[in-house]
Amino acid sequence: QVFEVNFAPSNFDVLTSPAPPDAMQRLTKTMLVALLGAASANEVSPIGKVMQLITDLQTKVISQGGAAQKAYEEYSEWCEDRARELGHEIKTGSAEVESLQASIAQSTSSAAEQTAKIEDLAGDIATDEADLRAATEIRDKERADFSAEESELVETISMLDRATG
Repeated sequence: QVFEVNFAPSNFDVLTSPAPPDAMQRLTKTMLVALLGAASANEVSPIGKVMQLITDLQTKVISQGGAAQKAYEEYSEWCEDRARELGHEIKTGSAEVESLQASIAQSTSSAAEQTAKIEDLAGDIATDEADLRAATEIRDKERADFSAEESELVETISMLDRATG
């Protein structure tokens, strides 16, 4: 059915293409409810205000939740990256510690060997110095003996030259 409303100043009739009188009453009631609904739509009811506040709060909570989720994901990713970096640093540090400990052990062994070698050489030097002193004393004694014999021989030759001569 097609309904038309006639707002002529003389009468307020709702015209329908064949409509019984009770259909006209229902149409009038429907139109009044629609008009009242349109009028009340401009005014916000308390329930409408509450619904609007709840909707606004829901939107705010969802947006804040999204921002918090994004921040959490970024922090979580940073934590995972940092954990990987620290794990790598720990492995590298552990390998370096082992390498340095091996180097320390090798250096300690080498130092012990060198210390023993130094002690041996110090003993050899002391022995050589003692031998040098003893040889010097012998040479000094032999030089004194040679000088004494030489002067005696020179005197004997000089006497023989004078006697023969």
